[in-house]
Amino acid sequence: MADKLRIAFMGSPDFAVPVLAALAEAGHEIACVYSQPPRPAGRGKKLRPTPVHQWAETRGLEVRTPRSLKKAPEQEAFAALKLDAAVVVAYGLILPQAVLDAPRLGCLNMHASLLPRWRGAAPIHRAIIAGDAKTGVQAMMMEAGLDTGPVLATEETPILPSDTTGSVHDRLAELAAGLAVTSLAGLADGSLVPQAQPEDGATYAHKITAEDQKIDWARPAHEVDCQIRGLSPFPSAWFHYTPEGETEPLRMKALMSQVEDGRPDAAPGTVLDDTLLVQCGDGKAVRLLRAQKPGSKAMDAADLLRGLAVPAGAKFE
Repeated sequence: MADKLRIAFMGSPDFAVPVLAALAEAGHEIACVYSQPPRPAGRGKKLRPTPVHQWAETRGLEVRTPRSLKKAPEQEAFAALKLDAAVVVAYGLILPQAVLDAPRLGCLNMHASLLPRWRGAAPIHRAIIAGDAKTGVQAMMMEAGLDTGPVLATEETPILPSDTTGSVHDRLAELAAGLAVTSLAGLADGSLVPQAQPEDGATYAHKITAEDQKIDWARPAHEVDCQIRGLSPFPSAWFHYTPEGETEPLRMKALMSQVEDGRPDAAPGTVLDDTLLVQCGDGKAVRLLRAQKPGSKAMDAADLLRGLAVPAGAKFE
């Protein structure tokens, strides 16, 4: 194996945990783990540490949870670790230049897109929503700009019609784990040389908003399908449905779908059969394979329809 390095790990969500685990298993010295501060969660609103924080504590690693790294005391504490490198995965805080400059080899970021496409906060969601044919994870040297640094190494994966953000997230997390180990070794021994990102093709992966979640059945079926899968399982796309005899609409979550032939003479949002085939605006239709009604758990379509009447001819708003 490559020389053991003294590193800090900086990450917060589930996506980052496999990378931290792989670095520890590779034998590197994890001098400290940085993560977002615990936040209120659950019905009791008790403070809950991030997944990275929880994993690190169970392994006896030191965990720091500053709210910012902009002030001198935090920067000095980071520099005092005398690091060879820092590995950053979905940390959630901006790293000031003093932090970026502190490790001997710099700060290595694992980013879940094929840069320069989808820089920013929600690269997996945005890639699927946009209908991209592939995505990947890249090991990138961090600099002051947002995901603009030179790239050390890449792992790609196709985005399949059966994929959701959840399935691609899990696949990329595993790819990132292996890539982090090999990229760190290549950075340390000089066998990997950072390559500047292309000038063309830069896009920004904005955070998902409430407006992104609302389904417009008048859009082309391919776009609706990508929206549903790109927002599944969280935060999920939704639409309104008012069952016959009811006055209040149900806010339904759509969690899995596929594109099928529609009926061009039908209005968008019309249910075309008894198994949730919904007309869209381009003559095609989207079949809902998995959905969720208020107060219930997510279900496959057949199970959902046992407790909710959605006959052919019904209209989704």
